[in-house]
Amino acid sequence: MRRRKLAYGIMMGTCLTFIVLAWTVVRLYSTNAAIGMSVFAVMIPPFAAMVANWNIDRRD
Repeated sequence: MRRRKLAYGIMMGTCLTFIVLAWTVVRLYSTNAAIGMSVFAVMIPPFAAMVANWNIDRRD
């Protein structure tokens, strides 16, 4: 359970970091790169949820 929570936290932290960096720093240099980072960040939460709920019946 602890590893799943840690993995979920890291994935969601990465998602937030990508969004914040994309629209505060990267957009000043390349709007297309900022949009690409945002699209990538939007794809992370569903995978984070799958990792958090993977094999939920088992205790880690």
